[in-house]
Amino acid sequence: MPDITLLAVFLPTFFFVSITPGMCMTLAMTLGMSIGVRRTFWMMIGELIGVALVAIAAVMGVASVMLNYPHIFDMLKWVGGIYLGYIGIQMWRAKGKMAKLDQQSTEISNGALISQGFITAIANPKGWAFMISLLPPFINVSNALAPQLITLLSIIMLTEFVSMTAYATGGKTLKKFLSRGDNIKWINRVAGSLMIGVGCWLALS
Repeated sequence: MPDITLLAVFLPTFFFVSITPGMCMTLAMTLGMSIGVRRTFWMMIGELIGVALVAIAAVMGVASVMLNYPHIFDMLKWVGGIYLGYIGIQMWRAKGKMAKLDQQSTEISNGALISQGFITAIANPKGWAFMISLLPPFINVSNALAPQLITLLSIIMLTEFVSMTAYATGGKTLKKFLSRGDNIKWINRVAGSLMIGVGCWLALS
């Protein structure tokens, strides 16, 4: 059985880390602003899968092997960064028309959104380093590993989902504010700039 004392410490610790602005949270806010919270859920699916994979790898020791081959990270980071940058540039080129935003919502496939979230999650070396340093101390070696890992993963995925939903909702709220009067043209520019920023952050981190 999972150690209740360790879980009581892990829950607020991971929630604090998760709610802190980062690549995935910025991406969630950007997509919430540009395509809405409902479509952003598809990106969240990919991100949660990626985070779960990184967490499992960290606990199983696979991460130590991955970190010895940094070229794998470099390839993933640059591919993901270039792709996110491309999406950001397309947002800038929309010229601030609301019709363009609606068109973007249908043009970006669910699969592409899942890929954005997944690549951003697994191509972040800081995420790997964080999982390696955070998770092992919360594993009680005297207890069975599987129940503990399932419990920790449940907490991680729930916390990540709640945090990303909050950021995506904030992005949608910001969109409504920018849509007032002549501010509509800034929606794509702000969202595009954030997306390009996330792409550069991912590629250069």
